[in-house]
Amino acid sequence: MKAFSITWYEKLRKLDYIVLAAVLGLTLVSLITLAGAANDIGTKYFYVQLGAAVLGFVAMAVISTIDYEEVADKFSVVLFAIGVLLLGITLVIGTGDGNKSWIRFSWLPIGIQPSEFVKVLYIVSFSKHISLVRDKINHPLSLLKLGAHAGIIIGLIMLQGDLGSALVFMFMTAAMLYCAGLSFWYFLAAAGAIVAAAPFLWSRLAEYQQRRIIAGFRPEIDPTDKGFQALMSRNAIAAGGFFGTGFSGGTEYQKVPYVHTDFIFAITSEKFGFFGALLVIVMLCVLVIRALVLAQKMRGSYASSMCVGVAAVLVAQSAENIGMCLARLPVVGITLPFMSYGGSSMVASYCLIGIVQSINAHRGKYFFERQKK
Repeated sequence: MKAFSITWYEKLRKLDYIVLAAVLGLTLVSLITLAGAANDIGTKYFYVQLGAAVLGFVAMAVISTIDYEEVADKFSVVLFAIGVLLLGITLVIGTGDGNKSWIRFSWLPIGIQPSEFVKVLYIVSFSKHISLVRDKINHPLSLLKLGAHAGIIIGLIMLQGDLGSALVFMFMTAAMLYCAGLSFWYFLAAAGAIVAAAPFLWSRLAEYQQRRIIAGFRPEIDPTDKGFQALMSRNAIAAGGFFGTGFSGGTEYQKVPYVHTDFIFAITSEKFGFFGALLVIVMLCVLVIRALVLAQKMRGSYASSMCVGVAAVLVAQSAENIGMCLARLPVVGITLPFMSYGGSSMVASYCLIGIVQSINAHRGKYFFERQKK
C-alpha cells in the first residue's frame, strides 16, 4: 500500500549522511591535491574542479528530492533515447586524443564528455527494463531485448573509440543482470565465447595494437612509450612512502603526463603517502558498501538494480584507475570518481550518488508491502 507523499524535511532526514560524508571527503582530498600540485596544476585546474564540485553537489541535492520511481516509470524510454542521441551526436562532432568521446565548443573553456552522463540515464532506463522482464529474465527473448538495450549504448561508445567507458558499461550491465537473477550459465557461456574468440581476434590486431595491450600489463617492456605513463605513476606512488612528502612536496608525479586527470591518485599518494591513499580507498569502499546495503534493503524492486548499477560504476572505475596508476592494468582512460580532474566526471559522479540518495529518501513510501516492479 502506498503511503502519502513525504515532505522535503522528511526526505532530508532520510539521506544517507555517511555517503554524503564520504563524497565530500573525496572531493576535499581532490581539491587539496590539485591545490598543492606544481606546474600550474593548482592554479589552472583547482577552480574549475571546485566549480564542478559545487555544480555536482547541487545536482545531487536536486536528484535526491525527486522520486526515482516516478522518473523511471514515466521517462525510462525518453532517458534511453536521450542517451542514444547524446552518444550519436558525440560520434559525429566529437573530438579527443585517439577517440571521439568529447564535445568541445570554442566559447566554452572546458569540454563535455557525454558518456559520463549517459551512465546516469542508462542505470535508470536499464533498471526499469529489467523490472519489466524480471519474472522471465532467463527467457532467451527477454535476454535478447536486454542485450539490444545494452548493445546500442555500448556499441556507440565503442564506435567513439572509448574502450575505458565501454568496459565500465559492460561491467555495470553484467552486475545488474546478475543481481536481477540472470542464470550463471549465461555468464559462463559468454566467458567461453570470449575465450574461444580471443585467438582469432588477437591475430587480426596490428602489431602495434598487440604491443600496446601487452605493455598494458607489462609496462617494463616498453618503458619509453606505451609503458612510460604507468611506470612514472608507480614511481610517484612509491616515492610517497608511508607519510608522504607533504602538501607542497613531491617531484616524481610531475613526470607523469596528464597526471591531474586519470593519474591523480599518483599525486595524492606521493603527497600524502600510504595513509592518504588508504583514506581515498576506504572512502570509495564506503560508497560501494552503502549502495549495496541499500540494494539489499530494496530487493524486489528496480531500485535495487539502480543501486547495484551505481556500485558497479564505482567498483569498475576505481579498480581500473588505481590498477593502471600502479602499473598493473592497461591505461584505458578511466577517471577516479570524485578525485580526477574533470567537470563531466565530477558532476556525473555526484548525479550517481543522487540516485542512491533519492532511493534512500523515498524508501518509506510503502508501509505494508514493497511494491514489486
